[in-house]
Amino acid sequence: MTDSRRRLPSVGKLLETSDVQSLLQENPRSVVVQSLREILDSARTSGRDLSHQEVAQALKTKVDANARPTLRRVINATGIVLHTNLGRAPLADAAIAAIAETSSGYSNLEYDLDLAARGSRYSHCVALLKELTGAEDAIVVNNCAAALVLALGSLSQGKDAIVSRGELVEIGGSFRIPDIMRASGANLVEVGTTNRTHADDYIRAAGPNTGAFVKVHRSNFTVNGFVAEVEVDRLVPVASERGIPVIHDLGSGLLIPLDGIGLSGEPLASDVVRAGATLVLMSGDKLLGGPQAGIIVGKEAAIAQLKRNPIARALRVDKITIAALSATLQLYRDPARALREIPILSMLAQSCDQLDARAQAISRSLSEKGVSHRVTASTGSVGAGAFPGASLESRAVALSGDAVRLEERLRLGRVPVIGRIHDGELLLDIRSVQPSEDIILTDMLTVAAA
Repeated sequence: MTDSRRRLPSVGKLLETSDVQSLLQENPRSVVVQSLREILDSARTSGRDLSHQEVAQALKTKVDANARPTLRRVINATGIVLHTNLGRAPLADAAIAAIAETSSGYSNLEYDLDLAARGSRYSHCVALLKELTGAEDAIVVNNCAAALVLALGSLSQGKDAIVSRGELVEIGGSFRIPDIMRASGANLVEVGTTNRTHADDYIRAAGPNTGAFVKVHRSNFTVNGFVAEVEVDRLVPVASERGIPVIHDLGSGLLIPLDGIGLSGEPLASDVVRAGATLVLMSGDKLLGGPQAGIIVGKEAAIAQLKRNPIARALRVDKITIAALSATLQLYRDPARALREIPILSMLAQSCDQLDARAQAISRSLSEKGVSHRVTASTGSVGAGAFPGASLESRAVALSGDAVRLEERLRLGRVPVIGRIHDGELLLDIRSVQPSEDIILTDMLTVAAA
């Protein structure tokens, strides 16, 4: 009996066919060959007997999939505005333009145009950070965890870093503050209890080998009830009397108050600097709305120590990050403009009336195309550990039908759409969708529901 798999065409013969030749004109040969082999291997494994025509039909889809970048733009319809798995903050148009301008040729990354001499890459953001936070100096590294490692490694390596037990948090990806602190070379010393820590706890733990008091903002959860913590303005005098620096890991990087849009409780970077913290650490890609970065602002002498630390070179950011961060910081010089043009802030600022109007416009288009759905109230969140107790009233489009199947079709579509299944329905929350994406979202919903 002849094995049907022996009748499968060889890669060599298939490469000579007109269908494959046309694909070779548009795609790298290696991608086409790899795709052919995957199709034939799958057929052999399943025992299928494929004709030349069937191979040709499968090949176009396989080549498109193999040639497609793995990192792709998606539409975030989860209702979580700062979604860590989806890249956190989308960049402002000004930041995108700055990346294109800076990366399209050479730049003065480390060249002082005025002095015609070597300059510092840090200078491009430092003046803006000083202006916006009131700090004496600043340095930028690749993320906030790196900022903590650099700060502790520079000020407290081999010494005790004293921190409240109630602030030993776990951040994304199962990384824990105690582990990051130990990696810096500092000796972790815990004080207080899970729910209550007092100034006397720091005082009793301080000694000749104390390198720093560390305060970590609990950005991804809240503690209520019988609680107490030592705020920076009370911790600084205790530390100053003993010559101990205070490192405050602020986390989210809020530069302007958001009380006007109903969000309060997150500390402002400028307030923490004004309270006297030696170093203030924050993320660039959370509430600040810029690229991934770890921003450190604070006392000039302490920042100088960080810049001298050899590990700073390993943690430094490139020209693309600096360009995007600098352009984002420029927007904050006019807070009203920042609220309009920084996507994360404009999405948080949208009123329910605005969201409802957008949802109804999408609904009308879907109805015209015969897509069964409804507009419903929804609840979103800020995400990325910011404002953990806040719920954002929102609007969502709920597609009718098999929610699991629809979710998969949207996720695997030409422009992936990520929604959430709730009570057996697939919800596409408008809060986290940028207005410029509404038309694309409508098209993807129509295709998925077909």
